[in-house]
Amino acid sequence: MRGESLSALIRSWDDQQAAYITHREQRFAIMLDAIAHLLAGADEFDENGAGLTVLDVACGPGSLSQRILDRFPEARVIGIDYDPVLLRIAGAWLEGRHPGRFTPVDADLAGNWPAAVEAAAKTAAIHVAVSSTALHWLAPHRLVAVYEQLGGLLPEGGLFLNADHLRYDSRTQPFLATGAGADDARTQREAYARGVLSWDQWWDHVMTVPELAALRPERERRFADRPPTIDAPVELHLSALGTAGFREAGVLWRFWDDVVVLARR
Repeated sequence: MRGESLSALIRSWDDQQAAYITHREQRFAIMLDAIAHLLAGADEFDENGAGLTVLDVACGPGSLSQRILDRFPEARVIGIDYDPVLLRIAGAWLEGRHPGRFTPVDADLAGNWPAAVEAAAKTAAIHVAVSSTALHWLAPHRLVAVYEQLGGLLPEGGLFLNADHLRYDSRTQPFLATGAGADDARTQREAYARGVLSWDQWWDHVMTVPELAALRPERERRFADRPPTIDAPVELHLSALGTAGFREAGVLWRFWDDVVVLARR
């Protein structure tokens, strides 16, 4: 894949994701600010991220990893994903943009993924873990297990940031749920009027790239038996993080049901 083709894919990915997330860049910015706050309070790092290793959980094509590497020019990022197409894009895109600073890891969050991450990290400790618009795909019991694994992976003082749609309960929070739904609909309507691709259209476009289309059978095999999941409310996330050994957990940022959860070991 050529650099200009990758850049176009990433731009169109960012555009279609922003159609589902009203303040996507603001959400990224507050996550980066939280990482900067961690660096400022720790003697082993400097403001450029020297000595910092970040794990991007379900990294997709590398949107959040890219922003971390841009903001902290001496940090390293390990990106884990089970989607072979998105991981191939991330690896190629970020190696071209930040040579030697991004390590893609092909692993399933339903398996022993911490072993794969530790192998990629070698002797480096993972100081920060992040995730964006991904963990809502996990069933609640699997989400709890992932948080337990993160609790074992991060050292004391380590930071976890999860940005995602954490839906309101339509039975007990009908006003909030309908308000969030109306905001989602408005954001998508305005984006599509500008010609932004939908999720399905983006994937149709990706499959016109021969190198990526060759990965389609493997992608379909991996996700063939994944059932739809139920929404896990923010309260479940906070409770599970506390049980997993994070001594501090709370909501860092929120716009309707779009939430950034922060937890510290």
